[in-house]
Amino acid sequence: QVQLVESGGGLVQAGGALRLSCAASGRTIGTAKMGWFRQAPGKEREFVAASAWGSGSTYYADSVKGRFTISRDNAKNSVYLQMNSLKPEDTAVYYCAAGSPSRVVVTTPQGYDYWGQGTQVTVSS
Repeated sequence: QVQLVESGGGLVQAGGALRLSCAASGRTIGTAKMGWFRQAPGKEREFVAASAWGSGSTYYADSVKGRFTISRDNAKNSVYLQMNSLKPEDTAVYYCAAGSPSRVVVTTPQGYDYWGQGTQVTVSS
């Protein structure tokens, strides 16, 4: 019903910036809740950022507040994650997720119905 494809991952040095993209197809995501999660080797998938009812309501994990920004481009049916001041501990596979519209932000993987394949982000130093 909804297909998500992440892109933009790569290798960057600590302190650098990266912009992840999530292209959606099948349905428009204008009213969907969208989230970004990440999973490092040997770790559980953890919440990074989320947006409910578009970009008006957002929430960020404490570890990324002030550094990451989630945004949407409805014309492109895409969601983005701007990642600034990257740290080695940000290294992980990043996943885009989508779910039914909700008035509140959902920060658990169980709250989302569709997932992308993930994109690797590696921060050196």
